Amino acid sequence: MRLGIGETGLDYHYNHSPAAEQQKTFATHVEAALETDLPLIIHTREADDDTIRIIRDVGQGRARGVMHCFSGDPALAERSLAQGFYISFSGIITFKKAEEIREALKYVPMNRILVETDAPYLAPVPHRGKRNEPSFVVHTAQIVAQLKGVPVGEVAKQTTDNFFHLFNKIQMS
Repeated sequence: MRLGIGETGLDYHYNHSPAAEQQKTFATHVEAALETDLPLIIHTREADDDTIRIIRDVGQGRARGVMHCFSGDPALAERSLAQGFYISFSGIITFKKAEEIREALKYVPMNRILVETDAPYLAPVPHRGKRNEPSFVVHTAQIVAQLKGVPVGEVAKQTTDNFFHLFNKIQMS
């Protein structure tokens, strides 16, 4: 059973492929998500304007999904939310220099937040520099709780509910 489409999106950081080629492929993935009614798992790096434009123009307000491993600013969070997307935070928000991402988190409502590891990368403090693993997601959830002023248990419940709402073809056992 297919549950989502991705990881897809645009990454202009390393220039591994031309931007126009990436955009064409990403647009095809957005179209496939609409045809299958599946959420998109989107990666965007140094391509925020083009990412939002394609979601908006190709998705026509019907695309849904998550901005995976969010590393943007509050403006990208706002534009993503306006397109109906969830924002997923990783261990990056625990990093000392991630103030802009923490500011974006403050803007995102609880019913649109997800947490993730992005394992094996981006292990949160206090495990930074080590191989990331699923059990470390608790550190990300703790920062979300701290910044939102809620108990970590509330973050766990809300992000779990958000996951099942977005990935609605998954049945909870």
